[in-house]
Amino acid sequence: MLYIMYSAANTLYGILKDHLGAVGVPDAAITIAAYAVPCFVVLGLTSMIAGMLTYLERKISADIQNRVGPNRVGPWGLLQFPADGIKLLLKEDIIPDAADKKLFKLAPYLVYSSTVLASLVIPFGGSFIVADLNIGLIFIIVVSSLLVVGFLMSGWASNNKWALLGGIRSAAQIISYEIPTALTLLTVVLIAGTFSMQEIVMAQGPWPWQWFVFHNPFTVVAFIIFFVSSLAEMNRTPFDFPEAESELVSGYNVEYSGMRFALFFAAEFSSIFITASLAAAVFLGGGNIGRDPYASGIGWQLVMVGVFFAKTVPLCLVTIWVRWTLPRLRIDQMMAMCWKYFIPISFACLVSTAVWMLAFDGNGIFWRMPKP
Repeated sequence: MLYIMYSAANTLYGILKDHLGAVGVPDAAITIAAYAVPCFVVLGLTSMIAGMLTYLERKISADIQNRVGPNRVGPWGLLQFPADGIKLLLKEDIIPDAADKKLFKLAPYLVYSSTVLASLVIPFGGSFIVADLNIGLIFIIVVSSLLVVGFLMSGWASNNKWALLGGIRSAAQIISYEIPTALTLLTVVLIAGTFSMQEIVMAQGPWPWQWFVFHNPFTVVAFIIFFVSSLAEMNRTPFDFPEAESELVSGYNVEYSGMRFALFFAAEFSSIFITASLAAAVFLGGGNIGRDPYASGIGWQLVMVGVFFAKTVPLCLVTIWVRWTLPRLRIDQMMAMCWKYFIPISFACLVSTAVWMLAFDGNGIFWRMPKP
């Protein structure tokens, strides 16, 4: 049964009701505002972070290749990504005559909505989580599957053979790598005993030896498989087959221009942050500093947010670093790695963790699970 253990909308509704209800503001307006504000905040946050990651990617790739990178627009080129956003907004939106116009227009919004929906259940530290669902981890896995629909839709609706091939490649790749990703996340669920993202974070401790990644030898392997599988789900090099420019021109988005084209890449860079946030929360303790996130003052909650981002940002940087370091695999190597190695190993990690929990009464190598 789905239920919400904590909702930012309900909290905001209570605050607005106390302040605006007394002056005659209709309850319907307060309810709409209470639900709309968190959604717009998350949308703005993911969009801003996606833009900043495009800047970091260009700077890091420039350093790796001994180039300068963006340095003209604003100090150190910091205003380059807002300038690019404005440029893309002003560019002409071209739709091919032979395209399925309705599906063509819908596809990029469907892809971007996947990352925005996933961010609704990410605990950013303290009580800064939009909705703490009791099935939060399942919710993330489910909404991430919208990427497959969006990529297939864009390839099919473009009426372009290269776009269609890119969409089919993307579907095969994402569906395949979702299996080891889900299995590795279930490894943590066995230890925590819950699908709630906030409770998974609270079940860990503030010290590295209290994180789930070091609970037993199998969770270390599960973390590595999760991270690599996430790169494949995001179509990042060395798994960028749906966009392989040397083979498919630009893949599923080849016919897109302007802001619709930008939404695909905004979704990709937002996915980098969401995946790093998920890894930090599930395996690395999130923003846990040993205090109750709902009973602590705002000062301690901001510290939790800082701890969370201190774990998330390095994972984002590693994702960018990998792209500009490793060459692209062959597509048969990529699929063989998933079906021949990652799925059996991740399943073995799941079963071995269950055996470990039974053998050692739920205790990890370095720490003991708190008893109820």
